[in-house]
Amino acid sequence: MTDFLLELLSEEIPARMQAKARADLERLFVAQMDEAGLKAGEITVYSTPRRLALIAKDLPEQTEAVSEESKGPPEAAPDQAVDGFCRKNGVTRDQLEVRDVKGRPTYFAVINKPGQDTKEVLAAAIPAIIKAFPWPKSMRWGEASLSTESLRWVRPLSGIVAILGDDLVACEIDGVTSGFETVGHRFHHDGMITIGNGGDYAEKLRACHVLVDHEERQNIVRDGAAKAASDAGLKLVEDEGLVVENAGLTEWPVPLLGSFDPAFLDVPEEVIQLTARVNQKYFVVHDKSGNLAPNFVCTANIDATDGGKAIVAGNEKVLAARLADAKFFWELDQKTSLEDQAEKLSNIVFHEKLGTVADKVERVAKLAEWLVSLEGNGFYQSSPGDTLHGEVSEAARLCKADLVTEMVGEFPDLQGLMGGYYAEKQGKSQAVANAVRDHYKPVGQGDDVPTDPVTVAVSLADKLDTLVGFFAIDEKPTGSKDPFALRRAVLGIIRLVATNDLQLPLMKTLNTAFQDIWPAFQKASGEQVILIEGQFSDGERYCSQQFELLDFFADRLKVQQREAGVRHDLIDAVFALGGEDDLVRLLARVKALQAFVETGDGENLLAGYKRASNILKKDDRDKQPVTPAKAGAQSEKNSTGLDSGLRRNDEYEPEPAEKALIDALDAAQPKVTAAIEAEEFEKAMTALAALRGPIDAFFEDVTVNDDDPAKRDARLALLNRFRTAVHQVADFSKIEG
Repeated sequence: MTDFLLELLSEEIPARMQAKARADLERLFVAQMDEAGLKAGEITVYSTPRRLALIAKDLPEQTEAVSEESKGPPEAAPDQAVDGFCRKNGVTRDQLEVRDVKGRPTYFAVINKPGQDTKEVLAAAIPAIIKAFPWPKSMRWGEASLSTESLRWVRPLSGIVAILGDDLVACEIDGVTSGFETVGHRFHHDGMITIGNGGDYAEKLRACHVLVDHEERQNIVRDGAAKAASDAGLKLVEDEGLVVENAGLTEWPVPLLGSFDPAFLDVPEEVIQLTARVNQKYFVVHDKSGNLAPNFVCTANIDATDGGKAIVAGNEKVLAARLADAKFFWELDQKTSLEDQAEKLSNIVFHEKLGTVADKVERVAKLAEWLVSLEGNGFYQSSPGDTLHGEVSEAARLCKADLVTEMVGEFPDLQGLMGGYYAEKQGKSQAVANAVRDHYKPVGQGDDVPTDPVTVAVSLADKLDTLVGFFAIDEKPTGSKDPFALRRAVLGIIRLVATNDLQLPLMKTLNTAFQDIWPAFQKASGEQVILIEGQFSDGERYCSQQFELLDFFADRLKVQQREAGVRHDLIDAVFALGGEDDLVRLLARVKALQAFVETGDGENLLAGYKRASNILKKDDRDKQPVTPAKAGAQSEKNSTGLDSGLRRNDEYEPEPAEKALIDALDAAQPKVTAAIEAEEFEKAMTALAALRGPIDAFFEDVTVNDDDPAKRDARLALLNRFRTAVHQVADFSKIEG
């Protein structure tokens, strides 16, 4: 067993590519070894801006000998067939073996492949790894680049170190040959470094101011930046992404504290931090009060003899120029009101079929106004009034105004945030400023969810308009493609509704949003709206896209709730009721259902339901099953109809178990109905649980398919009534288990 070292030396590798490059190098190496039948022990992969390196421990010195055999033609076959078989397998006729196969002598070629020297395997594997490397972006260079067949690499490849044990693995690719020599730090070490083996690789480079271990460099950046701030009585604003990036930009990181003119602190903190982070890769710091301090931490790639004073001075000068630009944009933008900025949105196309951003803003404003005027939806935490409606209208019409500001043009990530700042500066109410700032939220899974009514209304309206618009023009997500982030928009709506406990009739809301979308779309496309009858309490008609959107909500809801531990089949069971489009009510029902089905009563009732359903499938009654949406109305009919033959027929006295189930249904159904109407779903489950014992006893003591047709019909009708009662809560046929 011996160790193997591979280093691929090149010009600077972008920091953002290094993590994936390490993973790709290990993956490709392991694949090459597996193909040759070799398996290494521990594999370690390093990266710096100038090199990728891999150390594989405990490689065998050669591959194992392999014996392969191939069945050929019968012994009596023509010479031409036998000679062809020999050529195919690289053997002569006298090397063939004759074996009996089903009573017929048949030729076999037995090929014994001796073990191959690992050094030879590696010599062939290294060029294959280099050629197969999947860089996100790569280049050709030199005279060879005139041919498209020349080597491609992220930056010009300048050297290969390949050592197995203490021996060189000789290989070559596009004129770059392997050797024992590499380079040290670009500024701290002149000349070449000779590597003896994998064991001394990291330490020899360390002596030449190169830390090959990326994790070690990250620790130095993280701890050194915090110490540089702490030594000055400041606190570093942690930024792990910046730690990784600085480690990927340096081979010998040295964090240094610098400062800038306190006058720049008039600019919002987020602008300063983004300027420092994006343009210069600097950390920002807070003072003891938690406010942004006029300081920063940069990471040098050199251990300067003056302690870094010249480096800091240079970085201070560069940052000052960047901050001066930001301050100029900040002051310039404030000279134009947000109302005037919003007028420019008519020059920006949102989508060719959906009009301009100004058109979208107007739709958002109308929908937001409608949302807060909808009674009983939870927006009014106090009595409704003109103030809320006016603030929602103003915030919605200003929410996209900062898109045309100079600051957002320079830093697109600040959209919304800058609008909030400008709204405050221009004397808008805090609620309006907050809504302009936060209406994009929640953006991701970990993002804060707004709770201020004005912000919630504008955020919902913005996301709903986006969803409805792109579904209207048939730009729905497909597979992994979601160019307009519609899945994220749905998840944002779900979180807004659930967090704020909004009783929002989703289909009615979608209908309102569609009414604003369709005129513009019909004008552009000439298409007409086809309306479909809906099964919702509002009695309205809906277009097919709205039903597609409801299914889209259901799919995203299952994804989101799965992470919260809610079973997807239970969501399906409640959605299957039909007519349920209130997400808060639906989730409350689902959670109550999950708590119930995971109890003994719930499990047994589910088993009884499935048994009843299987019996009814064989009966004519199941040809036109009672739909869950009609369960409530049907239950009243059943209480006096389907099972009434048990009482009207004087010649037939129901058995005790039948009578017990009838009585249990008589008692449970009104309770279930009342509890559901009151949205007390736990009580509905408790009432349903009372059926568990009677249905178990029914199946234990009663023969459903009795020879007497009257008994059979009455018992099937009773099971149908039981199933209908269960469907008041959920469609149990959708529940797994």
